[in-house]
Amino acid sequence: MLRESIRKFTRNRLMLVSVLFLLLVVLAAIFAGQLTPHDPTRLDVRSRLLPPGQEHLLGTDGFGRDVLSRLLFGARLSLSVGALVVLLAVSFGTVAGVMAAYFRRLDGPIMRVIDAMMAFPEILLAIALIAALGASLSNVVLSLTIVYTPRIARIVRSSALVISEEQYVEAATGLGARSPRIIMRHVLPNLVSPIIVQGTFIFAYAILAESSLSFLGVGVPPELPTWGNMINEGRPYFTQADWLMLVPGVAIVLTVLALQSIGDGVRDLLDPRLRRVS
Repeated sequence: MLRESIRKFTRNRLMLVSVLFLLLVVLAAIFAGQLTPHDPTRLDVRSRLLPPGQEHLLGTDGFGRDVLSRLLFGARLSLSVGALVVLLAVSFGTVAGVMAAYFRRLDGPIMRVIDAMMAFPEILLAIALIAALGASLSNVVLSLTIVYTPRIARIVRSSALVISEEQYVEAATGLGARSPRIIMRHVLPNLVSPIIVQGTFIFAYAILAESSLSFLGVGVPPELPTWGNMINEGRPYFTQADWLMLVPGVAIVLTVLALQSIGDGVRDLLDPRLRRVS
C-alpha cells in the first residue's frame, strides 16, 4: 500500500514540483535571518526605491527597506497565519461536524448556525469580524478561523453520517460500546482523509485571505512584513517601482497554486475514485 502510494506520488509531477516548491518556501521562511543580511524593518531613506541589484537582490521599497528580507520574513508570517487557521478550523470544525452527525438533537442548531455563517461572502465576513475585534495578527487568525470552520464542519458532518451507518459501527453499538468510544475508534479515524484534503485547500485560502485583508489595510498591522502589506505599500510606487508589487504578488500566486495542487494530489492519492484520467 505504501509502495503504491509512493509510486502514484512520483508519477504526479505537478504535485511533486508543488511539494518541493512549498518545502523551499518553508525552509526560506524558517532560515530567513540567515539567508539575508538586511533587517526587514530597518529604514534607509537614502536607499529608497533602488532597483534590483547586487546589494539588494530584489531592490528596496519606499522606506529603503530590503524587499528580499521582507519577502522572506513575510513568508514566515503568512505561512504561520495559514497554519494556525488550518489547525484551529480543523479542530473546531471536526468537533462541530461530529456532534451534528452523531447527536441528532444537535444537528439542527449546529447546522443552522453554520448555514448562516456560510451565507456571507468569506472576505466580507472576515472584514466585519476584524472591524469588531480590531486589526491585529491574533484577530486575523481568529476571524479566518471563524470563516473557514463551517467548511470543515459540513464536510465532517456529511462524512460522519455515512460512516455512522456502516455495519461495523452498528455492530459496535449493538455490543454496547458507548458513543465516545465509537467516535474515537471508528468515526474519527475514517475522517482523516477528507480533513487532510480540505485542510490543504483552507491553508491556501487563508494565505490568500490574509493577503487580501492586509492589502485592504484591515488585516495585520502595517509594521509587520507580510505579503499583503508589501503589496499595499508598493501600490503608490507601481509606475516607478513595479517590483514592489510584483515580487510578493508572484510569491502569493505560486504558493497558493502549490497548495491547491498538493490538495488535488492528496485527494487523488487517498480516493482512487477521484483520480483524474491522464
